[in-house]
Amino acid sequence: MPAQALQCKECREPYPLDARYVCDRCFGPLEVSYDYGGLDAAETRRRIQAGPQSIWRYADFLPFAGRPQAGLPVGLTPLQKAPRLAERLGVGEVWVKNDTANPTHSFKDRVVAVALAKARELGYEVVACASTGNLANAVAAHAAAAGLESYVFIPADLEEQKVLATGVYGAHVVAVRGTYDDVNRLCTELSGEREWAFVNVNVRPYYAEGSKTIAYEIAEQLAFELPDRVVVPIASGSLFTKIARGFEEWLELGLLEGSLPVFNGAQAAGCSPVAQAFATGREVCRPVRPETIAKSLAIGNPADGPYALDLARRSGGAIDSVTDDEIRAGIRLLAETTGIFTETAGGVTAAVLAKLAERGDLDADERVVIAITGDGLKTLDAVRGTFEAREIEPSAAEFERFVAEEPAGAL
Repeated sequence: MPAQALQCKECREPYPLDARYVCDRCFGPLEVSYDYGGLDAAETRRRIQAGPQSIWRYADFLPFAGRPQAGLPVGLTPLQKAPRLAERLGVGEVWVKNDTANPTHSFKDRVVAVALAKARELGYEVVACASTGNLANAVAAHAAAAGLESYVFIPADLEEQKVLATGVYGAHVVAVRGTYDDVNRLCTELSGEREWAFVNVNVRPYYAEGSKTIAYEIAEQLAFELPDRVVVPIASGSLFTKIARGFEEWLELGLLEGSLPVFNGAQAAGCSPVAQAFATGREVCRPVRPETIAKSLAIGNPADGPYALDLARRSGGAIDSVTDDEIRAGIRLLAETTGIFTETAGGVTAAVLAKLAERGDLDADERVVIAITGDGLKTLDAVRGTFEAREIEPSAAEFERFVAEEPAGAL
């Protein structure tokens, strides 16, 4: 079993692999530590390629003694080359890691699959979460498939599509009057009182490991090669840092050659504590109150913000923010050039990619991968009013008038 212990990210104090998330000594966050000394690179690569068509093909790099019982089929989402997007932006090579193809149409299926498997291993019968929407969908669906009771806590102003796509699975939906940070504080308090597995609180160290599988898949889909640059949205910062950790693990083991890609983070201007810290050269120290259409990224006090800052700086990358209008334009840009309809978080990512291209930060020969983490059907209001459907009478003559009045290139 490569997973050895939980370890504090600050003071390195070790702990057993049980349900805990904070260091007793320094109150730093805990993460899973591994020992890959017993793995042979060639044999591990063969085992991966012969493994199941899901994230469990990477079981050697996840916190379990053996491969867990499979639930919903998660992972192996498309890595789609996007030549028209690259051409539109005037850059070399762009690929889209399209995690809308997961069971509940976001990357959260990955982290929930790992968290629920660990929760069952630890004996929990009830799972819960604090969520800005996508996690609520995933927890409700995976709990239903596993026969577990679930509670999801969400901000009361969450997009209707995400609320409906949670309650349908039979979850107990608790709408809290407040921001995500208020919801998260409530769940942290409740996790100390109830014998529940809060996937992003008391089993967070295991939950976070699921994000590494995006890096493993990107590398495998590129024939065990690294991209030059990765653009990833930042909410808590965990996804951003764990994708990097996935690449680093395979580099350390010898499954990959080269150096860590440049990492660019993407935030919405209405909730951009990490981008603000990067721009000023300071640390993330002051929570912000979210005010953005990108509600899945609206975390004003990001737990992994300091680690995201460090990653951007040491990889030669950056963390940028974009306005709500730029987010809408990013959604449209991605849809028009790739056929992928993304939610607002993906609009943030696409808009930051466009900003990097406009700024001249991308070399002509770079291979860039952008992470699209959720489906546009979850945030339909973001594109409402951005185009017009015109009614015509059922006649060829009226259709010809319609065509004549359309702007050039629209049809």
